[in-house]
Amino acid sequence: MVIQMPPKETSPRPFLKWAGGKSKLIQQYIPYFPKDYQTYYEPFLGGGAVFFYLQPNTAILTDINAELINTYCCVRDNVDELILLLKEHKKRHNKDYYYSVRNNSNGTNLEKAARLIYLNKTCFNGLYRVNSQGNFNVPLGRYENPNICPENLLKLASKVLSQVEIHQADFTEVLNRATSSNDFVFFDPPYHPISDSSYFTAYSQNCFTKKDQELLRDTCAELASRGVKVMLCNSDSEFIKKIYTEINFERYTIKAARSINSNIKNRGMIDELLITSFDNQEFKSQNSEVSVDFVRMTSE
Repeated sequence: MVIQMPPKETSPRPFLKWAGGKSKLIQQYIPYFPKDYQTYYEPFLGGGAVFFYLQPNTAILTDINAELINTYCCVRDNVDELILLLKEHKKRHNKDYYYSVRNNSNGTNLEKAARLIYLNKTCFNGLYRVNSQGNFNVPLGRYENPNICPENLLKLASKVLSQVEIHQADFTEVLNRATSSNDFVFFDPPYHPISDSSYFTAYSQNCFTKKDQELLRDTCAELASRGVKVMLCNSDSEFIKKIYTEINFERYTIKAARSINSNIKNRGMIDELLITSFDNQEFKSQNSEVSVDFVRMTSE
């Protein structure tokens, strides 16, 4: 059985490019998603690829990034007005205009949302990065004709988000909500570095440290003790393997393309981990029929 994705033109999908986005990994994730749950939680929302693929009936989406959450809320609640602002950005786009917009973070919530989308569509590699003062500092990208106003995509996203709860929160806030096997939580945190040179923590003003990774592990363990279905991804590093071995979570190897690197020679396929609190017996029984590139890890 080969699992097919719905056509891109008619299916909701991320409207933002985001470092570590999961759109290209969904095919490998499909066999591991739990089959039965009522409420979906995504505490590191980012580009929201998993949410847009699953399209759950009930969902609570959160992120610590206030600009990102504001943008999702505007797409959900005021997409037509947002599109008008993006069309204006598109008309005026050039190098000088890009930097004038980048250097001005003031405005209404709608103007801030349009600014983020505009910068995301025109900056280098679609990379979200802020400096120590919290100011977006990515240079202009080299695009012939950037898709600054993806009108249909935004309207599809708005429709799917229409009944979804969205708010700014730290990832531990999910402990106040998810309480039983009716809940499914997907965590896509900033990855622990495989090496010192691969460290990327500029997702927000706050670095994601080893202590944060351990707090996330403890959060996952607490959720699992309640029967909550937990899935998370992270780097294939010895530290991550160790801390999730300690709580007896299932671990799988996923093949991912490394695309954000200034040196093209350092791009290519790497291993990542997909970690779950549950053992998908249904998938195991159908293993021989599913066409997915994955390798099950053995315990150390």
